[in-house]
Amino acid sequence: MTIRKATVDDAEELCGLINEIIEAGGTTALEDLFSPELLADWFISGEFPLACHVAQAESGLAGFQFLSSYGDLPKGWADIGTFARLNPKTPGVGTALFATTLSAAEERNIEVIRATIRADNTGGLAYYEKMGFLTYNTLEKVPLNDGTPVDRIQKQYLMKKERSGL
Repeated sequence: MTIRKATVDDAEELCGLINEIIEAGGTTALEDLFSPELLADWFISGEFPLACHVAQAESGLAGFQFLSSYGDLPKGWADIGTFARLNPKTPGVGTALFATTLSAAEERNIEVIRATIRADNTGGLAYYEKMGFLTYNTLEKVPLNDGTPVDRIQKQYLMKKERSGL
């Protein structure tokens, strides 16, 4: 598996990957399907993407991870999102992508990376905890498109960890 910057040419394949996750339900807060053009705008080449990398496996693109400045983030913060192909699954995709995303965040002087994960997405919560993210906030009962309330757990990764005892 290799990690590289995403390009607009990847949008169609990534669209299939993310739409499969959305259609499966239960893990992403995203509920509306993407077109390749919309995906490229949101994650690769639009106004808000800061970085987007793909994991290239023998079977095709196994996943992607992005940093974004969308919304009302404090200065020096970026949002992160991670999507890994459901079929076939490729072990280690998220970990490999995160190493590259950290380098991109450092290059852009990002101080804090924020992940917002559905409370019922146990795999996503475990992934971000494994990467070193700490919970700092809960958005309670955020409605899905059908009105079902689902909490969102917000986690943060501090780029420059405090060094205590030195």
